Formats: sequence, C-alpha cells, structure tokens
Amino acid sequence: MSQKPVRILTVDDEQLVLEVITAFLEDSGFDVIQAVDGQTAIDLIQREQPDLVLCDLRMPGMDGLNVLATV
Repeated sequence: MSQKPVRILTVDDEQLVLEVITAFLEDSGFDVIQAVDGQTAIDLIQREQPDLVLCDLRMPGMDGLNVLATV
C-alpha cells in the first residue's frame, strides 16, 4: 500500500525564498504548494488542506501571524 507524500504549503512574499524552500522540500519527497500572500494561503489551506504550513511572518497585507490565527 503506497502512502501519499506529506503536503506542505509554503507562504512567502519573496519568490526566491519560495523557490529554494520548494526545491529542497520536493527533493526530500514532499508535495509542496505555494502562496505568495496571506489571502492566497488561506484560500489554499481551505481548498487543499495541507498537512503542514510554513509561513513567513512579515508580509505585506495579511502577515503570517494573521494567517496562522485564521487557520
């Protein structure tokens, strides 16, 4: 019986940071989805139900603490 890979949502407003984290996590066998802002993260959490959220704290608009409080 094969097990689904753990799905991780990464949230950061800096594209380079998202790319580096995503590459590392995918190379480690995780399924990674990305959000570039807080509202997109909330939408993806509701729709995709990731197993883990890695979220930048300092972002314009909705910051990471607001994202996590909403979750």
